[in-house]
Amino acid sequence: MGDSLERLYQAVIAAKDLDPAISRTARLFQRGPSKMAKKLAEEAIEVVIDAVNGNAEAVIRESADLLYNLTVLWAAAGVKPEDVWREMGRREDLLGIAEKMPKSAVKSMDKSAAKMPKSIANKALPAKPLAKAAVTPPAVRRRIVALEGRSLRKRH
Repeated sequence: MGDSLERLYQAVIAAKDLDPAISRTARLFQRGPSKMAKKLAEEAIEVVIDAVNGNAEAVIRESADLLYNLTVLWAAAGVKPEDVWREMGRREDLLGIAEKMPKSAVKSMDKSAAKMPKSIANKALPAKPLAKAAVTPPAVRRRIVALEGRSLRKRH
């Protein structure tokens, strides 16, 4: 998948300066990061709605749209796919690939990194797993009651 997103990223970079009248990517770049973020959020909501409704084929289609819009936003923000993969690798080293970094751990690492020069801040982040006692367990998530027992529809 990394190769596919890298190719998509390179295609987005190549298309950003094309004629906005014929290129959706160029049109998004012309309209700016606010429009890009709105499109990304719309696609994320469509994925959620299709998943809640149990429509796997639609989840697949909308996920491809979501990844496209995420890649456009990355490009506009100056973020490269390898930057994201590096962060994922760092998290895997800390918690394992299937775990999301607890917010409290991210905040404490960000505060520590903010106090040092950027040239060494990235090197200062732990490269090996923290002791279990040092990692705050993730908070128990509340159920999304509004979505339970409902059939959701997308706007078009």
